[in-house]
Amino acid sequence: MALRLGVHFDVRADVLPSLPAQAATAAGGGGAGVLETAQESLRVLNIERNGNIIYTYKDNKGNAVFGLYDCQTRQNEHLYTFEKDMQAVSCSVNSERTLLAASFIQYTKEGVRNELQPGSKCLTLLVEIHPVNNVKVLKAVESCIWVQFLYPHVESHLLQNHLLLISEEKYIDRFHIQITREDGNRVVIRNSSHLPRDRIAEDFVWAQWDMSEQRVYYIELEKSKSVLKCIQFWADESFNLMFEMPLDISLSGLGFKFVNFGYDCYQDQDKLCRQPSLCIFTNHTGSLCVCYSPKCDSWKKITYSVFYLHKGYRKTFTAASGSADSHVAKGITFLNLGYLVAVYFPGHFLHLLNIQHPDLICHSLFLTGNKMAAVLPPGPLQSLPGSLILDCSSGKVYRAALDQSYLMWLLWNARLDCEKMAALHCVLSCGRDPGFQEDQIVQWICEHVSACHSFDLIQEFLIASSYWSVYPEMSDVDMLLPYSSVLTWNAVYSFKGYWAKLSSNLEYIKYTKPHLHYHNSVVRREWHNLVSEEKTGKRRSTTYVKNILDNAIKVISNMETRMLEPKLIPLLQEEDRHQRLLMGLMVSELRDHLLRHLQGVEKKKIEQMVLDYISKLLNLIWCMLETSWRKHSVHPWVFHLNDHGSAADFEVFHLMTRILDAANSLCCPLPPGFHSLHVILGVHCLPLYNLLHLIDNGVLLLTETAVRRLVKDLDNSEKNEKLKFSIIVRLPPLIGRKVCRLWDHPMSSNSISRNHVAQLLKNYRRKPRHSMIGKSSFPVEFLPLNYFIETLTSLESSHQALCDFEGHDNVDAEFVEEAALKHTTVLLGL
Repeated sequence: MALRLGVHFDVRADVLPSLPAQAATAAGGGGAGVLETAQESLRVLNIERNGNIIYTYKDNKGNAVFGLYDCQTRQNEHLYTFEKDMQAVSCSVNSERTLLAASFIQYTKEGVRNELQPGSKCLTLLVEIHPVNNVKVLKAVESCIWVQFLYPHVESHLLQNHLLLISEEKYIDRFHIQITREDGNRVVIRNSSHLPRDRIAEDFVWAQWDMSEQRVYYIELEKSKSVLKCIQFWADESFNLMFEMPLDISLSGLGFKFVNFGYDCYQDQDKLCRQPSLCIFTNHTGSLCVCYSPKCDSWKKITYSVFYLHKGYRKTFTAASGSADSHVAKGITFLNLGYLVAVYFPGHFLHLLNIQHPDLICHSLFLTGNKMAAVLPPGPLQSLPGSLILDCSSGKVYRAALDQSYLMWLLWNARLDCEKMAALHCVLSCGRDPGFQEDQIVQWICEHVSACHSFDLIQEFLIASSYWSVYPEMSDVDMLLPYSSVLTWNAVYSFKGYWAKLSSNLEYIKYTKPHLHYHNSVVRREWHNLVSEEKTGKRRSTTYVKNILDNAIKVISNMETRMLEPKLIPLLQEEDRHQRLLMGLMVSELRDHLLRHLQGVEKKKIEQMVLDYISKLLNLIWCMLETSWRKHSVHPWVFHLNDHGSAADFEVFHLMTRILDAANSLCCPLPPGFHSLHVILGVHCLPLYNLLHLIDNGVLLLTETAVRRLVKDLDNSEKNEKLKFSIIVRLPPLIGRKVCRLWDHPMSSNSISRNHVAQLLKNYRRKPRHSMIGKSSFPVEFLPLNYFIETLTSLESSHQALCDFEGHDNVDAEFVEEAALKHTTVLLGL
């Protein structure tokens, strides 16, 4: 299944065992028999901002008991017992656990309503519980009331608490509760006869509470239009109307509905399933999504919309269920899974929508079939922050996560390119989860490198994996780093946290052209300039080039530090100046890019993030090569050029060619040593014509390391002579002169002598001639040649330094003379 559910809390397993002890403490003894009655009535009422869970049950006397489960300590605590047979509608406790608010409907055992006060149906109470003191009636009305304490974002010993009352009569009030402390820790409500209150909102048809961020969303109908509003409560007791936004949705048929104000077990769930479904999801990255499904009279065709308000547009989807089975169809469920929203239609489909990058629908997964029949529990579900799901009927809280094993199965078996891309991004987003196996993804990439036709799989993998490797450290990189190879709202207030992030998302959409995403165009241009300048002999500032190469050294050092095990394929072991220049330039440009846009983030943190990002790119390439080689051989990389290339060699060569193409398109660096390995494999696997064709077209780049290996390992058979000569004549002059010294062959001797003479005569100035007859070992009577030999001898004696070829013996005039005569003899046919 696509989702994996882990039990975070189970009201029966985590609460029931502690009830006898709680009852005995609360009643001063006599907790026996409480389990029998509690098992049937035990249920979750509310979950507070700090994660604590409030539950209720009936004891053996029929009294309504409230308890709290602390998710940090995993301990239960008795809060309060109402010694009446009342049905709890809602309950909330303040952050210090000194005040309890609850609303009830009271019934007799015969099921006849017992009037609490004349004309009242629902009673709302405020209780001092530390220690148990007074009980104050807040409301006694015919409509149901829900209660919710506001929690400050910083835990502190407050002398004022704030309580929301949400009424079925379509209003929200906030009560201000002043407290005093007497006799040490005794908490008493001050002026309990009159509690000040504010009217927060009224005349709305729908409301949702966001417990983690302390805000309420609600919808008003204005001239038949649905207007979404949001109120944010702050720690300093203030609140703001953050926005008003018209929504193009129909709420006809929607009864008055609350979301996340606790669970009302007395509501008709089948009736609710037939009403429009609406909920709002946010997360710390500044996303704001409205998920909506209209009233559904038939389950044969399902329509639902997602308003990506942080991106400025909406998407509407229509899916055929294939069945109208009322026993299966329980309505649409929307779940907040962090950077994903899940749309679940039991028994039919699960749609995972990428809300970070909704512009690319290929990053979302639509899953159908038998495996989707029971992805989630069948009961009414409530989506909570932190990817938590409350199963209201069973009292279990689950933590939902993507099922990596299923996603890997989907990677191997998906037929459509969009499914492969979406599954790839989903599984890469699990990078920090336990059990994440990147090597399995690399293996799939290596075996399916040509399987995708609409996008380059290696490019997508390199970009996406590098993006997800740094994303958990800083969500702001979402707008600054590329995440794929496929490529109105006025902020009034100046806020921090979520609202600042949301505002920046909207400003980014409104004003940013082109996108802020980093790309390598500047790096590509500067790199080509540096390489061409080196070829033509021009030189930049020594300090500038040194800084670039120092950046590359930092990346390689960062890679070596993070290397967990030795590699089979030897990379990073040679000086590939061009790749190091590209690596260093990328560090410099990416660092400057992030420093420009990540205001307030310390430079050292950005520097490390850049090193990690580029190290990740290089390591991914290395891992792909390692995976492909391990598949065919368990031995270290050892082969002989005199042997013919095997099928395994060709597989690695093909993969390297695809990696090179992807890296060139992205202008991202390759690990030093990559080109040498590529050339050696090419010599090993390809016919000479194909090999030279790839060299001439820039696919294979000749490096000094590769050609040295070629010259040393291959004998001087006719075939190998042709190969060596064909490659040597294609080398840059500097490398060509070095390689010729290693090849014991007349062609090499001829080349050495030509280069030697050219170097000697480069700065030759004619001097008075002195007779040097007799110094030549050959009695040549051809005067021009005699004069030429004398000139060379004179030059060599006075300019020995010019003949120094990296520690090799000097090429003296005698050798040049002999080589010249032999060459002349060959040309004249003598």
